[in-house]
Amino acid sequence: MSVEEQVEDRIKQILSLNLVKYYTKTELINDEIEEALKKYPSKSGGGGTNYPDIKLLIETSPGQYIPVVIEVKGIRGRLIKKDKRGDIVQVVANKSGNEDWSAVKNYAVNGAIHYAKAILEHTHFESVIAIGVNGYKEANELQTELEAYYIANQNDRVALKITNFNSLELLANSKKVNEHIEDLRLSPEEKRRLQVQTEEKLDMRLRSINQMMQDTLQINVNHRVNLVAGLIMAGLGTSNVPPLASTELRGLQGKNAKDGSIVAMRISDFLDSKNLPEEKREMILRELKTVFLDAQLSRTNNGESKIKSLYRQIERDILPLFRSEAHIDFTGKLFNVLNEWVNVPDGDKNDVVLTPRYITELMAQLCHVNMDSYVWDYAAGSAGFLVSSMKLMLEDAREKIADPAALQEKESHIKQYQLLGVEKLSDIYLLAILNMILMGDGSSNIIHADSLSEYSGNYEQGEKKSDPFPANVFLLNPPYSAPGKGLIFAEKAMRRMKSGYAAILIQENAGSGNGLEYAKKILSHSTLIASIHMADIFSGKASVQTSIYLFEVGRPHDIRDTVKFIDFSYDGYTRQNRKKSSQEVNLKDTDQAKGRYQELVDVVHYGRRMINLIGQDNYIEDTISLEGNDWTFRQHKPLDTTPRESDFLETINEYLEWKIDSVMKRKQL
Repeated sequence: MSVEEQVEDRIKQILSLNLVKYYTKTELINDEIEEALKKYPSKSGGGGTNYPDIKLLIETSPGQYIPVVIEVKGIRGRLIKKDKRGDIVQVVANKSGNEDWSAVKNYAVNGAIHYAKAILEHTHFESVIAIGVNGYKEANELQTELEAYYIANQNDRVALKITNFNSLELLANSKKVNEHIEDLRLSPEEKRRLQVQTEEKLDMRLRSINQMMQDTLQINVNHRVNLVAGLIMAGLGTSNVPPLASTELRGLQGKNAKDGSIVAMRISDFLDSKNLPEEKREMILRELKTVFLDAQLSRTNNGESKIKSLYRQIERDILPLFRSEAHIDFTGKLFNVLNEWVNVPDGDKNDVVLTPRYITELMAQLCHVNMDSYVWDYAAGSAGFLVSSMKLMLEDAREKIADPAALQEKESHIKQYQLLGVEKLSDIYLLAILNMILMGDGSSNIIHADSLSEYSGNYEQGEKKSDPFPANVFLLNPPYSAPGKGLIFAEKAMRRMKSGYAAILIQENAGSGNGLEYAKKILSHSTLIASIHMADIFSGKASVQTSIYLFEVGRPHDIRDTVKFIDFSYDGYTRQNRKKSSQEVNLKDTDQAKGRYQELVDVVHYGRRMINLIGQDNYIEDTISLEGNDWTFRQHKPLDTTPRESDFLETINEYLEWKIDSVMKRKQL
């Protein structure tokens, strides 16, 4: 039998005795919080108001408050529910694929965190304290237990446990509350884990949406990327433009009242608020309107258009992830998931395969990306390289700059001036724009052009328009059907740079003769530092052997320069290609993969002495010619001609097999 009411009475007594002003579940604490609790999904996942058992505000400094929500349960074992990884359970997918809200509904801490996220989602408050209290009878005595968590926007709304918070009396002392929460921050490892978890959720949810567009809505495959990208823009909102609510899509059929027209207008307002150049804004609108003004998508079935059906799922499942600060190549994943249904033009040439996030991060690290880097990419795709670079640049700035005003100025400068991408394909260009907007708006210098024939090497908008972009880092995964297997892009970009580093992920044979004449030209102005023979990183998407070639730009290669050759074909990941499986299934860290990738960076930067997991046999230092045709690991691996006992035994076995086979054939004759 539940003792919830008795527990709640005890909490109220403690708060009253300590002169803490509190509000019960039916009392109004303030209009903003109450409205937020109404807007957010209920504890069962549907509509209806959320009712925390107890609410209060703590004044942490004059005029500054932090909300506290307390949820109460009264059955043994109902304090908190965690998953096998130790994370507090919120909403999960059950076996039938439906959402399971039981943890939020039935456990005190889980419910309190749900309320806290509602407040953060729809109010100005930057942080909330969520407290779960549970009680039960033991030897006819009421026993209580509690845990308190701090949920803040700066921690990406991850619930961090407030240690030594073992009594509600603490709420009477705002100074002590501050002491308990002021240093609560996500550790680098926790941030990394959050990034992976968020990416897994996104992958799973995008697959579900793609399945819906295929099976239920039957939406043209060529419209899906733009449709989803446009709906995300409409749903994000800005300080001047409220996010689109699915309730605004009413299925009306008037010219300007159709659901598609409403979305198109909201996208236009969103782009206006981003202060994009007029030609860029018009190009994006032109591409998206082609999809959203398709009358078929706005026609209703049972009172709901296809656009609304799709947007309701995006609003619920996708938009919350875009508010994350996990620095993920969201739209790269979006493109790859949606295009599993599409026959990509020139797919046999591997021209439209986007680089996995862990590879873009690796290459940015190889190039020493930091807060003072100027990074460009001449075949930007969905801007994955720029996303990973921005992440490293912002992290470096936050470590080195203590003054908040100076840090804010530097972060703004990074996003506005230190990243530049060029993309030719219009649908991919839209994804790059969206990706950089989601990252805090580094979309300023995403350029829609052919980098080989139309791009000059300059800024193309804003106050620096027509000034040379001072690139000191070049990152590239080129279309391999281009001249020199794509090395033409690298040669052109690196020739424009004065100094810095360049990392190119490319079909390996570009460095063994198929990249001539561009490989030879590159060596005339840049030095090959390392050649890395990669694993099957495009498993299921492209059957091509790749290498990463790393250069120091601005210094011609000297024939006496030593190059590091590394065989990284075993990287610790086990790969599968199950289209409907999550990233966690398709890419498993089965043998210290993360450690191997970090070691690879260290070996390239500091040499052989850093080798442990990679193995000494997979590392060679050697010189190359200046012809650009001997860049691969295999070309420098020495042949071992020393005879071994195993070679002798193998020869004997082959002879005996042949002899027995010959005898048997004669008998049959």
